[in-house]
Amino acid sequence: MLKAIAIIAIVIAVGIAGILVFALTKPDTFRVERSLAVKAPAAAIYPQVADFRFWTGWSPYENRDPAMKRSYGGTASGKGATYAWDGNNNVGAGHMEILEANASSQLRIKLDFERPFEGHNTAEFTFVPQGDATLVTWAMYGPAPFMSKVMQVFVNMDTMIGKDFEAGLVSLKKLTEK
Repeated sequence: MLKAIAIIAIVIAVGIAGILVFALTKPDTFRVERSLAVKAPAAAIYPQVADFRFWTGWSPYENRDPAMKRSYGGTASGKGATYAWDGNNNVGAGHMEILEANASSQLRIKLDFERPFEGHNTAEFTFVPQGDATLVTWAMYGPAPFMSKVMQVFVNMDTMIGKDFEAGLVSLKKLTEK
């Protein structure tokens, strides 16, 4: 009986060690990005992203907790605008600050998650004219600490976050093509 328990314990320990070693092979950074052509000028799309108060109209994260607490600070929109949220386990808690705002072409946002996992990333939106449309790209990138690498063994970050970005871009498209 003790021999069987010892064998099981060794198999479990080897399995865990294998997962941890495999996690070490994951990249030290990550990047998720999605793009969508929107039949509207960048000048019509940009304000929806540059003012955090408008995110309730298109961001897929805004409807996951009806009781989510939000606070806005800094400038009303563009560089210096801030947004903090605190919600249930579906949205967690964190804050954002627009670091760079090039009217109708790009926004760069410092994105800090407090829970359910701590994370310090960058989000970017770019707006590239394409004839009568604008190619809108939503990207997020940052470091991948060890615990993130362990998660990546089991969960594909690109798929998980990418589907949210796709949904948000579709909502932004519907909102600005009216």
